Amino acid sequence: MAVFLRRGFSIRNALLRRSSALYGCDLPLCNSETPQRILCPPALEFLKESRRGFAKGRKSKDESSGTTMEVLPDMGPIIKANATSHMEAAIAALSVELSKLRTGRASPGMLDHIIVETSGLKLPLHQIAVVSVMDSKTLSINPFDPNALKNIETAIVESPLGLNPKTDGERLIAAIPPLTKEHVQAICKVVNKSCEDGRLSIRRGRQKAMDTIKKLYSSYPKDDLKRLEKEVEELTKKHIKKAEDLCKAKEKEIAGG
Repeated sequence: MAVFLRRGFSIRNALLRRSSALYGCDLPLCNSETPQRILCPPALEFLKESRRGFAKGRKSKDESSGTTMEVLPDMGPIIKANATSHMEAAIAALSVELSKLRTGRASPGMLDHIIVETSGLKLPLHQIAVVSVMDSKTLSINPFDPNALKNIETAIVESPLGLNPKTDGERLIAAIPPLTKEHVQAICKVVNKSCEDGRLSIRRGRQKAMDTIKKLYSSYPKDDLKRLEKEVEELTKKHIKKAEDLCKAKEKEIAGG
């Protein structure tokens, strides 16, 4: 009888183990005081799928965050290049204005701004004649077309330089008269006015650059924009000093003439 009972319990335990393997639950065995946990294959598959889903979601998040990143262009070089171009143009314009002012010494460039009307056209003097220095007080004007000699002479006489050229064959000879004290003072005032105009033009270039930088504050780091503003200020100071040096050299040239 005892043998049959033991065989019955053994069969029952085998059936219980098989059921727990299918459902993954804690089942007490007849010969064991503590329950045993057997993880079923469906539970393992569930864990695997969960891990795959988590990894896939993390990857999708990383990819989506990567596509939303926007790389802003470096506007610093463009802003500085535009400001420099504007300021250099102001220096060039100032240099042209100063070259129009007569000093006591002969200079070929002092006639460059004179416009001559010939053959129905208005052309700069340096395009229709060669101007050269004979000595510190005399200029020679040699026209490419001898027929334009009279027109060139008229244009020089009517200019504010106060020159009275004389015909010498197929060329003109212009003597540079000495400057009076009153004339020197008047020319120096014109130099100061031209210098101030140059400074204002340079500052306009600075202001345009600063206005452009202010529009970037909503998109760019403030530290970078502050550094860019400082660089524009340095450019402004550099070009203003260059303009002032040109004017001082012109005043010295006028006073020494």
